[in-house]
Amino acid sequence: MTSTDRPVRRLAELVAIESPSRDRAGLEACYELLTEWAPPGLGTPVRVLRNGVPHLYWEGRPAAGKPVLLLGHADTVWPRGTLAGWPCVVRDGRVTGPGVFDMKAGLVLAMESLAAAGVTGGVRMLVTGDEEVGSPTSRELLEEVVRGCSAVLVLEPSADGAVKTARKGCAMYQITIEGRAAHAGLEPESGVNALVELAHQVLAIANLGDPERGTTVTPTVAMAGTTVNSVPESARIDVDVRSWHLEELRRVDRAMAELRPRLPEAAILRTGGINRPPLERDLSAGLLETARRVARAAGLPPPAEAWVGGASDGNFTAALGVPTLDGLGPLGGGAHARNEWVDAAAIGERVALVAGVISALVPPG
Repeated sequence: MTSTDRPVRRLAELVAIESPSRDRAGLEACYELLTEWAPPGLGTPVRVLRNGVPHLYWEGRPAAGKPVLLLGHADTVWPRGTLAGWPCVVRDGRVTGPGVFDMKAGLVLAMESLAAAGVTGGVRMLVTGDEEVGSPTSRELLEEVVRGCSAVLVLEPSADGAVKTARKGCAMYQITIEGRAAHAGLEPESGVNALVELAHQVLAIANLGDPERGTTVTPTVAMAGTTVNSVPESARIDVDVRSWHLEELRRVDRAMAELRPRLPEAAILRTGGINRPPLERDLSAGLLETARRVARAAGLPPPAEAWVGGASDGNFTAALGVPTLDGLGPLGGGAHARNEWVDAAAIGERVALVAGVISALVPPG
């Protein structure tokens, strides 16, 4: 068996289980495999059920000093039935399939790295089941288990091999306009056109971004009206906000709360808010240097760093002041796309890096 045989086999097994966000049966099946693969040093895992969504947590055996938390998620963006037309395939050095890169490869890599490090304590690990939908049931659990940790290693996908030292924070909103229906031909003037009001609001919302600070405010999904001959009585817009800076997210949040209707008798309802604070580089810089030192000592290329617009659960841990290094998953690409893939040959090299970082952070004993 080569250094890549077992992780590739395990990855294919994990991808063969469909596990959309909040899908209890699929997630539980993934957890069965992860429990089977976990090295003894992690101890006995605990299944945590929050609002019907299962999560998997290892407390780990105590050791000198503060523990290190390994963090990942088993849910994917792919609905049940995807495997029927897109099965997991290993060909020409690549592993493809739904969720292979984001982030089932990271879960396999975590287990392989723990085994390679040979630690007998001082490590916690949390695998959640709703990260892809904003972690609504797992955020509180994550914030509980990270308390007292010295560092967090997030096994999310790498950025073309680079680790992620900064991530934008995000906010999500839904703006609903309430108007009044009327016949579009007989008496449109007696209605209040929610779609026209929405058009005013979309332009105002889109202007809230600040390109110089890297803040984007993007209207995404819109809906309005019911029939072609009726004045729309309701309309809705979803809005995605991203920024490197928490104060920018708060600025946009205040502006969204201050939206006022332009048409008489129209009403605006707002739901949503700040979902994830930014992962700022200050919280990852020290761990990046540790990873580079480990790589050089092992004869591996020191990892590059990347700043990315997407958020992860690492945003939450960094916001609590715990040093966090993200993007430690293997080389690959196509997250959330049908060309999702992982480089099979690169898995062993990444295992060596992550195992070395774990060993450097966890005191012996």
